[in-house]
Amino acid sequence: IKGVEPAVALEIVVAALEDVKARDIEVIDTAKHTPLFDRIVIASAESSRQTRALAQNVQDKVKEAGGEVIGTEGQETGEWVLVDLGNIVVHVMQPAVRAHYKLEELWNTTPANRRAATRP
Repeated sequence: IKGVEPAVALEIVVAALEDVKARDIEVIDTAKHTPLFDRIVIASAESSRQTRALAQNVQDKVKEAGGEVIGTEGQETGEWVLVDLGNIVVHVMQPAVRAHYKLEELWNTTPANRRAATRP
């Protein structure tokens, strides 16, 4: 997120997801796999309404912190909403969509470079 320290930006994103009760939040370090972004954050939502609300809350909190939202995709259906924050890409998905696409496996992550996002 432009203008926001990377660790703080990640904290803002995870907190915004937790505020709207996202489930199974996972942060994946992709810096070694692609130069396009450093982290992917994946979260599950129970409904299209919650999916859209989660994505909107992420956008709102990033903007409040002085960050920039590059773009969003998928808000029309709400099954899978992507929020592009530059160095962080957020995927908010309904469980069936998440299970089908298996982004965690797509990035071929291992426990060494993947962690469940939890707040201390």
